[in-house]
Amino acid sequence: MSEAAGTDLPRLQAGRRIEALDLARGLALFAMASYHFSWNLEQFGYLEPATTTQGLFRLYARSIAGSFLFLAGVSLMLAHGPGLRRQAFLKRFAMVGGAAALITVVTIFATPGSFIYFGILHAIAAASVVGLAFLRLPGVITILAGAACLVLPQFYRDEFFNPVWLNWIGLFTVPPRSNDFVPLMPWLGPFLIGMGCTRIAMRTGLTARLAGVGTGSNAVSRAARFSGRHSLAFYLVHQPVLLALIWIASQVAPPAQVDPLPGFIAECETGCSADNSAEFCTRFCGCVTDELLSQELLTPFLAGEIDPAQDQRIPAIAEQCTALAAEP
Repeated sequence: MSEAAGTDLPRLQAGRRIEALDLARGLALFAMASYHFSWNLEQFGYLEPATTTQGLFRLYARSIAGSFLFLAGVSLMLAHGPGLRRQAFLKRFAMVGGAAALITVVTIFATPGSFIYFGILHAIAAASVVGLAFLRLPGVITILAGAACLVLPQFYRDEFFNPVWLNWIGLFTVPPRSNDFVPLMPWLGPFLIGMGCTRIAMRTGLTARLAGVGTGSNAVSRAARFSGRHSLAFYLVHQPVLLALIWIASQVAPPAQVDPLPGFIAECETGCSADNSAEFCTRFCGCVTDELLSQELLTPFLAGEIDPAQDQRIPAIAEQCTALAAEP
């Protein structure tokens, strides 16, 4: 039977879990929590503005997101590679999609100017639907498709994808404002690569062998595996807990007041530098800052009182400054 048929893949025996996968997922959750803790410290003013959006922190955040999506792809293939279990898929999709919707609703009230409308859970839910098309394809094809998703945004972007109802695809030219934005391109890439690698591992019997491998009995390993088995609950709970702890600390030892302007410029240049030269970003961000200040929009914008998707003044400023920065 050909590999494309999909039904030639073995399924793990009922009740057998791959502890190494639970461990990896748990460690990714711990890493995510550590990054969010640092991000929260910055938001409360304990760290310099833009500390967690540039340099090693930025690389750390992107590696965590990539690992989550890779592991989500692994899990989808393990669960459905031998044949789609429709009811189980729909149940899991409803849980992840519902949690993503909950995060959107909460952040609309908490941070209306930068609420999360396509974060990591939204990306996992969308990638899971796309991934169904790859369940029966050869692993190498799926890996190549994932690599293409990683590369495409580096070579093709278009203003057509700038509106909020299309920018989640990831081919925008103006980065949207959101506290957690994980568009399909390039983040579908690690998801599909995880699926492809797992399909190959299943055909070679590697996953069955991994299911029989222990991961240690120390406290950290047990905690990581437990968290990995309840990853969605961990994700939903960890931020409220961290925010509560830091808020309590801020009542005892308030952070020093800092000027938000340098942080805004640094964050702007960091987001811009992904697709443009340093000279262009310096000119663009300087122009945006000057325009926001002159129109007395900077303070309400930083406070989240202005929604760029609804207030056309912000896109107009971005378009004007893009044109000015591009001039020789």
